Amino acid sequence: MLILGLTGSIAMGKSHAARLFRAFGIPVCDADALVHDLFRPGGAAAGPVGEAFPEAVDPMGGIDRRRLGRIVFGDRAALRRLEALVHPLVREAQRRFLEAQCRAGRRMVVLDIPLLFETGGLWRVDRVVVVSAHPLVQEQRALRRPGMTPDRLGAIRAEQTPDWVKRQRADFVIASGADRGRTAEAVATVVHRLRNERGRVWPERWLDPSRPGGRRD
Repeated sequence: MLILGLTGSIAMGKSHAARLFRAFGIPVCDADALVHDLFRPGGAAAGPVGEAFPEAVDPMGGIDRRRLGRIVFGDRAALRRLEALVHPLVREAQRRFLEAQCRAGRRMVVLDIPLLFETGGLWRVDRVVVVSAHPLVQEQRALRRPGMTPDRLGAIRAEQTPDWVKRQRADFVIASGADRGRTAEAVATVVHRLRNERGRVWPERWLDPSRPGGRRD
């Protein structure tokens, strides 16, 4: 089973690319959706994150992501503490997704991971697909998001691996601009070119992360 790592910096159009992969019949595991589920009342992360950041607990006992984001924004130590709680749970959920897709006989799957580069996850995927847009397009998209400001966007960009580095290290770059037809064509090209390629990282690197072997990050 071939694992594609789909990533891109903030507001680059990654979510649209993920929908296109699904439209072509490729299962997609969305890391952001996993976090939403983990943070809901009763979710696996709600308890430990609530204990570490009690101000972020909502009235239902889940985690308010916006409030949590304000708490850790600009506080590197708090962010690292949060990541140490959440990232292992996300990886476990991704592993369960991969097991299910493997049992279903899937030949290709996508892991949609916004911080694939930043979290050192390249060694868990076979191929890297980066979604990229012109910086002005990125800025226009980002500033339409609730609560986003130029200063906040600048701080987020500073924390993320630069887009040019991601493009340089990617196996495929999908341009995300005004022409959505071209984006669809680019996704179709990736699917076509990799349709017969065999995966190398599943299951060994997921079931035994201590194994040596070709870390790409």
